[in-house]
Amino acid sequence: MAVRIPPSRIPPSRIAVLTLAVKAGTEIQLLPGGEFRARDGRPHGVKAWRCTAAIARALIERAATRRTPFVIDYEHQTLLSEQNGQPAPAAGWFKTIEWREATVEAAGQPVGGGLFATDVEWTDKARAMIDSGEYRYLSPVFSFDPNTGDALQILHAALTNVPALDGMAEVANGWARAAARFFAPDQPPEDTKENFGMNERLQQLLAALGLQETATETEALAAVTALKSQADQVAGLESQVAALKTATPDPEQYVSVDTMKALQASVAALTAKLAGQELDGVVAAALKAGKLLPAQETWARALGSKDLASLETYLETAPAVVPTRSQTAGRAPGGKGDETRLTAEEEAVCKPLGLTAEAYLKTKAAA
Repeated sequence: MAVRIPPSRIPPSRIAVLTLAVKAGTEIQLLPGGEFRARDGRPHGVKAWRCTAAIARALIERAATRRTPFVIDYEHQTLLSEQNGQPAPAAGWFKTIEWREATVEAAGQPVGGGLFATDVEWTDKARAMIDSGEYRYLSPVFSFDPNTGDALQILHAALTNVPALDGMAEVANGWARAAARFFAPDQPPEDTKENFGMNERLQQLLAALGLQETATETEALAAVTALKSQADQVAGLESQVAALKTATPDPEQYVSVDTMKALQASVAALTAKLAGQELDGVVAAALKAGKLLPAQETWARALGSKDLASLETYLETAPAVVPTRSQTAGRAPGGKGDETRLTAEEEAVCKPLGLTAEAYLKTKAAA
């Protein structure tokens, strides 16, 4: 199946009108094989027109996509009707074309090769005119590449009696100009119009690739290749994710979230327990060494639970206090003494600790 190219992407082409001898059969020659030229010097700018087996394959594929047959008219009236206002009746129709290799005559000259229409249907009027000799030549109209001369597309054909050279004659120049107007640059040929839906899809594809309509085939292919590479990478990542979802974790390397949370809780509890035991040891040793008084134990535990290092630093520099007792324990002989005042030993204890007499006596009375 041939791929249709949007009008903006059709390579610049020109229209050629030729003339070949014709008989009223079902097969007619459309283009000769190889290189050929008109007697007036056409084509200009290239060596010759060309139709080879390879070129013919493209012509045949393009013709096979047409839904309507090619028309054969009289004297190219299809091209001239807009100019002269006259109708353009058909002389015949054809749809199937094929390539035929030339045969060699006894004289050693190749004959009969080229592009042929094989299913021509003539109207009764045209057949009668051909059989009676009123028309003797077929003039095909085709587009060609102005850079190479290669035939690009069969457009239609006409019966005519204006031969220009052996077996092929040019139609009047006015017809060529009419053909140029008939196929204006912004108007696609008939078979391209029929497949314009595909052209629109091609334009949409180029837009999806981020390319302009004028992008070359190389640029489009590079964009598709890059897109495929990205798609392959995504597919690889999706496969890895799917494998991880279905895989059974190795218990030696992975643990569940619940297990991890339980372990964290256990570690936290054990850490708190060890910290508490360490604080108990520090406070007990300080009390025994006289670096803490019983009245300071609550304060010391509060500090140690928040910052054990600060408590330890304090105890390293705190003096050891060993209270002495008199027989009266600081009281007047025979009496209770003044319990609102501190003894000298008690004042010595309060001073480094920053305790007031009232605070110390309050703690002492509660003991």
